[in-house]
Amino acid sequence: METPKTTRAMNVSLDTPQVSALCQQHSLRVSAIEPLASGGTHVVLVTIEEADQARYLMRKAIITGRVKRTSFVRYGER
Repeated sequence: METPKTTRAMNVSLDTPQVSALCQQHSLRVSAIEPLASGGTHVVLVTIEEADQARYLMRKAIITGRVKRTSFVRYGER
C-alpha cells in the first residue's frame, strides 16, 4: 500500500467562490485556484500546513479520482 503524497494542491467538488470564501474565512492563503472542466475546483494553498487544514475543512468534498482541467491560456491570448 502506498502512502499518500504530501501536496499543497487538491481537487474539491465545491465551486470556486465557495472554496475562496472558506479559505478566506479560515485565513488560509491560496496560491492558485481554478475551476475544473469536469466540475469542482482545483486549489493550491501556500503552505502544506494550510493545505492540511483545508483538506480537513473540505474533507467531504475531496475528489479522489482523475479530473479534467482546463488548458492554460495566457491573459490576452484568445
